[in-house]
Amino acid sequence: MTVLVLLPIEIGAGYLYHVSKAIIDSFNIQTGGKAPDILKVITEPFTHLIIMLDSSVIKGNAIGDPETKNMSLIKRWCVTTYTNVIQNVSVANKTECGSVCYETENGIFTEKNMTVKENLERCIHIFASINLSDMAVGFILLTASLLVLCTCLILIVKVLNSVLKGQIAQAIKKIINADFPFPFSWVTGYLAILVGAVMTFVVQSSSVFSAAIVPLMGIGVISMERAYPLLLGSNIGTTTTAVLAALASPAEQLSDSVQVAFIHLFFNLTGLVLWYIIPYLRLPINVAKKFGDITAKYRWFAILYLLFSFLILPLAVFGLSMAGWVVLAAVGGPVLFICIVAIIVNVLQKKCPSCLPPFLRNWDFLPKWLHSLAPWDRMFTLLCGCCCKKCSKNEEEEKPKELLVDDLSPGETHGYDNPDFIWSEKI
Repeated sequence: MTVLVLLPIEIGAGYLYHVSKAIIDSFNIQTGGKAPDILKVITEPFTHLIIMLDSSVIKGNAIGDPETKNMSLIKRWCVTTYTNVIQNVSVANKTECGSVCYETENGIFTEKNMTVKENLERCIHIFASINLSDMAVGFILLTASLLVLCTCLILIVKVLNSVLKGQIAQAIKKIINADFPFPFSWVTGYLAILVGAVMTFVVQSSSVFSAAIVPLMGIGVISMERAYPLLLGSNIGTTTTAVLAALASPAEQLSDSVQVAFIHLFFNLTGLVLWYIIPYLRLPINVAKKFGDITAKYRWFAILYLLFSFLILPLAVFGLSMAGWVVLAAVGGPVLFICIVAIIVNVLQKKCPSCLPPFLRNWDFLPKWLHSLAPWDRMFTLLCGCCCKKCSKNEEEEKPKELLVDDLSPGETHGYDNPDFIWSEKI
């Protein structure tokens, strides 16, 4: 939502660029040391057992060094040395020769001092001795990390569900979601923003903080209204890491690095001002609740939303932008206009239907698949129905047949023929 607001402003006026540039020019910023490592001190020894990256190759690619263009990002040798050796080098003519020059059938050669890199000791990680391409290793790590992430989130939810029950859950819920007494109740949200920013700075990752908040929201310990400022503060806190990293840049790149970090900071601050300062503009809360209600009814909607938001839409915009701004505007402009009109009409249908013409007071004039998820649900259910029926059929075949009391012969001894009960009945 912030991108939709700021992107046209940035294209037309350069708001973020000029504000960040003015701040950079007003300060005499000096390059500093390395940014402090907090969470990285704990996680780095474990990640280095899985993969190690060559920082020199990353830096070379960033500055456009042609020598590192075809080099692997995976660091396989941790101990290397450079040795000066004399090698025979082919030259175009004798003017390029040194002290020694000789001519053969294959051309003119001379002796030159060359620096040769010798690998002495391999690194100790999983991919150090595996000859796979960077893309293959990246795909393996991406798949494994997603599986580990999903597994950890499921385990966190299960553990929290088992621990936070009864009076403990009620007490925690009451404390976390409580507000300051009137007239200082408005301060509570800003304190939550500060807490989110500080906690994110400590762990140096907004993803870690968000991953801890979402399960607590899922089990009802933290309300949506309290989690919203915490996550906004997390977005602010994650920019501090970028600022500290930029301050550690070399002197020739310091100004540009800090400006990019400040653009990130002011982008998130602007989003905070737009969507939190004025209570009526806290639209993400209502949108999240609406999406939650839809997902509770149609479970496939969450997967479709993720695919559309993080895969289909970015790829479509990227593909259209590669074709040129004219193509992007010609295709994206009408789509964006239709979305804006649909949102405005939806709001008017709920708030002021009398302002609309009779045919626009509902969407019944459109095909049902354009204004309802029920047809889509039937389609997805039909696609998954064969698989589900097959699974349920296999379960029924494997399930042992239950014996009823009426099916048993009276002469057999069964669990209900307890001698104690029979003796008590006779008495």
